[in-house]
Amino acid sequence: MAADSHVRSSKCLVCNAAAGAAAGVIAATFVCPLDVIKTRFQVHGLSALSSSSGNIKGGVIVGSLEQIFQKEGLRGMYRGLSPTVLALLSNWAIYFTIYEQFKSFLCSDDGNHNLSIGANMVAASGAGAATTIATNPLWVVKTRLQTQGIRVGAVPYRRTLSALRRIAHEEGIRGLYSGLVPALAGVSHVAIQFPTYEKIKSYLADRGNTTMDKLNARDVAVASSVSKIFASTLTYPHGVVRSRLQEQGQGQGQGQGQGHHSEKQYSGVIDCIKKIYQQEGIRGFYRGCATNLLRTIPATVITFTSFEMIHRFLVTSS
Repeated sequence: MAADSHVRSSKCLVCNAAAGAAAGVIAATFVCPLDVIKTRFQVHGLSALSSSSGNIKGGVIVGSLEQIFQKEGLRGMYRGLSPTVLALLSNWAIYFTIYEQFKSFLCSDDGNHNLSIGANMVAASGAGAATTIATNPLWVVKTRLQTQGIRVGAVPYRRTLSALRRIAHEEGIRGLYSGLVPALAGVSHVAIQFPTYEKIKSYLADRGNTTMDKLNARDVAVASSVSKIFASTLTYPHGVVRSRLQEQGQGQGQGQGQGHHSEKQYSGVIDCIKKIYQQEGIRGFYRGCATNLLRTIPATVITFTSFEMIHRFLVTSS
């Protein structure tokens, strides 16, 4: 019995990891151009995208995509895709695996698998913290690659692995883990999103007289999109702070001729928050929020729906 239980547990871990990784890769590839725009908005604001050709026409998002394509080609629209895929592949593989393990651990032994909101928040937060620490260097590289097309004077990064080596050599471990504190603060995002997601799924399952693991793709899409909008709106400012701290290291150690890019604009999280508020007000903390929602809602729907469907297929076929 113990051996069978161990085998089932191992299969469950593999299914969670494989489904999470596949879902992350699918979503990352689909929404990468919007992610590039969001990151540039967070770091440099709208002026960085419109400075070279005046006002962006056809709407901010569509106009920005057109401008990036004209200036940097298709490659510019997919800057940072490689570290994004690597980060999301490992991100969701680690996250869903640890999240499901926490849920199993916190579930009562009476056969009731519905966690309380508090227990669900603990599971989501624990999984989020572990995932953030494991993948932070890849998010730093992604941010640097996506913003270097508008960074004047800095020696560009070439590829993901070379960027990781260069950051480690020039800035040390602190460079690879820049933005970690606000990233960990972002655990509040999943602490809000996942309990909301589970509660909506539970409501839809009760309404449809079925179980949560048998919800159709439409219901999963509804639950994931509503929970994402709610969590993203509440926790978005931490992403702006994280992106600016991660991006500012670019250009260090490049020798002369870098101008002000060789100096750090922010000395830490508190300093970054103060300067954003003083210079840009509350709006500064929500730069790129609309673009982010346009990017994250389909990404979340794709990720969660893919995860649920792939996971069910793997479980039933194993």
